Amino acid sequence: MSEFRLFYKENGRLKISKDIHILQEVKKENIIWIDLNDVEVEVESELEQFLKIYIQEEEEMEEIEISSRYIQTEDSIVANSHFLQENYSDEAVSFIVKNGILVSVRDAELKSFNDTLRKIFANPKNFPTGFHVMVALFETRVEYDADMIESVTDEITKLSKKMNTDEDPDEDILLEIKNLQEKVMIIRQNIIDKQRVVSNMIKCELIPDDLRARLSVIIKDVNSLFEYTRFGFDRLDYLQDTFLGLVNIEQNKTIKIFTVVSIIFMPPTLIASMYGMNFKFMPELSWKYGYLFAVSLMVLFSGTLLWVFKKKKWL
Repeated sequence: MSEFRLFYKENGRLKISKDIHILQEVKKENIIWIDLNDVEVEVESELEQFLKIYIQEEEEMEEIEISSRYIQTEDSIVANSHFLQENYSDEAVSFIVKNGILVSVRDAELKSFNDTLRKIFANPKNFPTGFHVMVALFETRVEYDADMIESVTDEITKLSKKMNTDEDPDEDILLEIKNLQEKVMIIRQNIIDKQRVVSNMIKCELIPDDLRARLSVIIKDVNSLFEYTRFGFDRLDYLQDTFLGLVNIEQNKTIKIFTVVSIIFMPPTLIASMYGMNFKFMPELSWKYGYLFAVSLMVLFSGTLLWVFKKKKWL
């Protein structure tokens, strides 16, 4: 949904406008944040002329190179980052801060933006500049990253319990492990992206001094999230090894059964093949009890082998 939102101060109060023509009425020093959510090119062009900035295209926002993720000039900074959706898809977001005015550019609805907006209206005095809004957005995003890691951890725990209760492991469990590994990897990449941007911000001389402590806290939180993702990878590797071990055990049981059955039927097969020879002189051919004797031998040898296997607990 296309949406233009402009946040500005008027008479000590924070106000919001969704009409771009308000730019002609509001003083630049009173503007705090301009949020562009999938707006038309004409809107971006008008804003570029008003603030003397350059709004990147979507392809530029999604660039992986570090040089494209963070750009600093004498009076502005440009930071590109990725915000995760609930379905683990990436949404590229561009932040431009010039003269204390934050311009955020995105193409999708993001929960972290709405939650940050509620924080701003709850205590507008804590957000005197666009830098403060930008830091709050990253703080909220890192909190959501932590929630997503916790959610994946719960899924890993449920999968572990499922493996303990399932007698016959199937390929669905292996697919679940693979999907969870991909989720953890996506979250980890997203966290690394935040670490790069915040690390550059904390070194920027344009950042107000009162925000440096908060940026340091974000870095610490990100580092702790790294440990959680590493722990998640380790657990998934352990579950994968356990699954493969269970599969090998089941296969060994099946092979063992086939081996035992083959051995048990080897003596009867030998006896039957001997008496199936077409030699003229065989003592038991004319014997009245020859057939019963042969069958008894088969049963005796098979029963003896079966008794031996059970005594040795091979069955």
